[in-house]
Amino acid sequence: MTTELQKSQAIGKYLRLSTHKARRILEQIKGKQYNEARLMLEFMPYKACKIITKILKSSFNNIEKNNNNLNLNINKENIIIKNAFANQGPTLKRFQPRAQGRAFPIRKPTCHITIELETI
Repeated sequence: MTTELQKSQAIGKYLRLSTHKARRILEQIKGKQYNEARLMLEFMPYKACKIITKILKSSFNNIEKNNNNLNLNINKENIIIKNAFANQGPTLKRFQPRAQGRAFPIRKPTCHITIELETI
């Protein structure tokens, strides 16, 4: 029986998170095995880890669903994170009132996170 490369991806859009903060974490898990990446994300102290873990699980469920249609068993040790990146989303622009009737701009960044998995 030949083993085909199975691929899947999951995208999280309009996440209230800076792209810089998301990329810092995504660079660390890129190229790792699925189980190793999940373990790393669980013990990192960043807010973005929780969001990235959800997207990683979603991508794994996508690859599992595709394989169930083909009646193949999938092993978590055989899955690697092929690609993980964060793109900038729209910035929410708000104003903070300041002294003497002035306004101070506040920019709340959003990002789109994409995680691609592949079986080896």
